[in-house]
Amino acid sequence: MIVFLSWIFTILLQVNPIILTDKPVDLNKYEYLIVEEDIDINQAINSKNFIPLNNELKNFGINSELIWLKYDLLNQSQEKTKYFFINNPSLDSLELYVVDGSKVIGSYSGGRLVDYNSKPIPSKSIIFKLELPQNVPISIYLQVNSVNKKIISATISNLTYIDLLINRENILFGIFTGVLVGLFFYNLFLYFSVRDKIYLIYVIHTALVWFAQSSILGYTQEIFWQDSVWLNLRSGVIFSSLVSVVGIWFLRVFLSTKSFTPKLDKGFYFIYIVYSFILINAFFFSITISYQTLLVTQSIVVFFVLLVAYFISRTGYGPARYYLLAWSIFMIGIFLFVFSEMGVIPTNNLTAYIMPLGSALEVVLLSFALADKINILKKEKEVEQAAKLRMFKENEDLIREQNTMLEEKVTIRTEELEQALRNLQNTQSQLVNQEKMASLGQLTAGIAHEINNPINFVSSNIAPLKRDIKDIMEVINFYRETGEKEFSPNSVKQAKKLEEDLELDYVLDEVDQLLKGMEDGAKRTVEIVKGLRLFSRVDEQDIKKVDLHDGINSTIILLNSSIPGKIRIIRDFGELPLVECLAGKINQVFMNIINNAVHALADHLETIKDPKIEIRTKAFSDHIVVEIEDNGPGMPPQVKQKIFEPFFTTKAVGKGTGLGLSIVYSIIENHKGSLEVISEEGQGTTFKISLPIYQSTSKYE
Repeated sequence: MIVFLSWIFTILLQVNPIILTDKPVDLNKYEYLIVEEDIDINQAINSKNFIPLNNELKNFGINSELIWLKYDLLNQSQEKTKYFFINNPSLDSLELYVVDGSKVIGSYSGGRLVDYNSKPIPSKSIIFKLELPQNVPISIYLQVNSVNKKIISATISNLTYIDLLINRENILFGIFTGVLVGLFFYNLFLYFSVRDKIYLIYVIHTALVWFAQSSILGYTQEIFWQDSVWLNLRSGVIFSSLVSVVGIWFLRVFLSTKSFTPKLDKGFYFIYIVYSFILINAFFFSITISYQTLLVTQSIVVFFVLLVAYFISRTGYGPARYYLLAWSIFMIGIFLFVFSEMGVIPTNNLTAYIMPLGSALEVVLLSFALADKINILKKEKEVEQAAKLRMFKENEDLIREQNTMLEEKVTIRTEELEQALRNLQNTQSQLVNQEKMASLGQLTAGIAHEINNPINFVSSNIAPLKRDIKDIMEVINFYRETGEKEFSPNSVKQAKKLEEDLELDYVLDEVDQLLKGMEDGAKRTVEIVKGLRLFSRVDEQDIKKVDLHDGINSTIILLNSSIPGKIRIIRDFGELPLVECLAGKINQVFMNIINNAVHALADHLETIKDPKIEIRTKAFSDHIVVEIEDNGPGMPPQVKQKIFEPFFTTKAVGKGTGLGLSIVYSIIENHKGSLEVISEEGQGTTFKISLPIYQSTSKYE
């Protein structure tokens, strides 16, 4: 009797409970209670503050408040087992209680923070498997705790209908994923083909769009991080922020905002700062604040981006048209989504799926925009090529007219270049040899200077040494003569024996010979040093009056060590005046010609009976002549014609540079002289050098 009265009392308290049948039932009539502090189920059951709602889907906002929902039900179906389906996978933590009167007959936990494997149906959706008594009025109390939007749309049905709902969502998500994956790989292929970074940015944007929408719909939890509380809470905010950042990056590159709208482009830097704040806050601080800031920012950003694209499209930039269309559709989706999240407009199936739909359409239209940009660039390139072809045809006639004139100029220019080449080769050979001779001159001058001091010391001490030895000999002779007269016979005998033991007479003769040899050697060394100094003349860069005989003699002295003993040097010098010239350069001429004559004779010593080199000098009224003649093998005509060409040589590889006679010719030419070669095979060779006594200029480089 008491149970029956209790049942009647419960029926009277409940007004029009939701009747559950074998068909799906939408729970669109309920009561709600908002509390700031956590209360338990008993407090909720006893609370008188529940507010009734009928056929209205309420948005309880984005906050940290706890929401209690109360559903009054009467199960008149044939099944006790029912599935309570909530179409909002982004809710964090839910506690569901089945209450009969004031007694809790069942409690269940759910939400995206609950262990994935403990769910009654492995899915991203929030589903409770309930055991409900039949034909007994009950109440379901649902506690909702979530930092995300609190929009609760619930349905009670059997497992078959729940599977149908899940499969329908999976099919729609699969279509969405297929579209994005196709665009992802297509544009990734284009990036590797054309290497344009805009395609890489688009690929990154497409990937982030998928992750952002998958996080909002709960599929990332189902696929990737089933049991990661941290990622389940933050992935939606993080990926949504990254999508916006990369989307702005794509806009700036795709529409060249720095060029078309430089002032508006600076506003994007402020937007980057805001998104950085959202990300940092989401990672380390309040996810609720990040989500609220993101919704407000998204609303402002979509309008700002639309404004920038509009201004760029007014400049006539073609790709901005597709971008405007894509962003307008995306903007409508964002506004509807944000307004539904904030509770400005009611939430329904359209607002629930508007973001994935808008994102997919945006990505598709952006792909069309990229393709349109390629076509525009292709057309611009074709126009440019056509203009270049037209200019090419116009220039072709002009080029044809100028060919004749150019050929004539080429002939003249070729002759000038050949002459310049010859001059360059001569200059090059002179520079090479000048550097070598400068180094050789510095070396010989240094050697001469270093040897000169000790040799002067030796040669200057020989005369006093001879005088001192002469004095010592007088003393020795005095002792010998006096000793024969005054020494005792025995002392005389001992003195003579000592002289014989020391071979005094031989020693005295040897000392005399040694002094004579030292004197001859010192004189010879002095002559060599003098020859080195005369030949090098490193410090003489100005024209001076020079005794050419000194230059010839110094050259022979320097070459003396390399001249075989069989070769005779004959000097037939006439009386020459002092000649104005560069002494070092003229000595170089003598060195090269005499050295060539020595080599010509040294290679044929076995076949030449009396090898010799004869040097003759003669003076005339205004010039002098130096002839250097050898009785070597001579030269054939073809060799004689080329001996003054740079780098021409008849010596073996590695033994000659082919620059010697070319430099000789240049030096004589610079001195306004002449050089003549007289040679025949088997008759020897004569070099006849003619130099003016006076030069008309004071200096030659």
